[in-house]
Amino acid sequence: MLDVRRMQVLRAVVTSGSVTAAAANLGYTPSAVSQQVAALEKQAGTALLERFGRGVRPTAAGLLLTEHAAVISRTVAEAETALADLRAGRTGQLSVRYFATAGATLVAPALARLRDEHPGVRIDLKLIDPDDPLPEVQQGRADLAIVVHPRDRPSAGIRLVHLLDDPYRAVLPKGHRLATKKVLDLTDLADEPWVGNEWPAGPCLETVVDACAAAGFSPDFVVESEDYATAQGFIAAGLGVGLMPTLGLGNRPHPGIVVRKVRGPEPVRAIYAAVRETSPAQPALLGLIDALRDAAAR
Repeated sequence: MLDVRRMQVLRAVVTSGSVTAAAANLGYTPSAVSQQVAALEKQAGTALLERFGRGVRPTAAGLLLTEHAAVISRTVAEAETALADLRAGRTGQLSVRYFATAGATLVAPALARLRDEHPGVRIDLKLIDPDDPLPEVQQGRADLAIVVHPRDRPSAGIRLVHLLDDPYRAVLPKGHRLATKKVLDLTDLADEPWVGNEWPAGPCLETVVDACAAAGFSPDFVVESEDYATAQGFIAAGLGVGLMPTLGLGNRPHPGIVVRKVRGPEPVRAIYAAVRETSPAQPALLGLIDALRDAAAR
């Protein structure tokens, strides 16, 4: 196998016209340069230089290797520039996973800011819903995921950056007997039929069920839905009551429902940005986390 460093020494000799001149340019002794060329000739199995006047000139093989050495030098320089751009956050790619209700509120403004700050970084954005996006990060398919995660349950190899707490609200059909109350005790809903909107089972459903268990009952789910908009329609139709997080309710809840605060206890889902603990400190990734925090604060 040809030694790339020796090929660059050969290139210096050819472009300088002599071993002495190349040694001066490289900061080597002429003897060291001659040894490097001799070792390369042994690897190549043929002569690479021939004497010409007071200097040397390349043989056909020497010229061939000199040209390839120039290509290698350019490629290495390009690689170094690309690596510097990547480290500085000027280029690269981030894979981001999120769940639906975090999209408009958190992800959209954060990505808009990231695009302004790091315009050369490509974003691979994918909605993972109703499944949990966390495994995408754990298995290396994503750099960052927006997740709902229990506060007291660490995930091995994952760093969780808290973004916001999203409290649940009681959702009732208009005209319901409890609609006149401004704040409901969770036990007020114990004997009601429930519309489920946290399917399949996951951390969001767990938050609701655990809160009801703390209040001394299990909700009686008579209708199941995988999205909040449909669940609001079911509740407006009088099929039951439910609990929904404020992000899930959106800015324009269904006109046929009423929304009330709930206590005793008030269910809250904690939303985090999840990244691998071993992820390098890329400027773009750090910038995205900061942008998500700012979006959550607003």
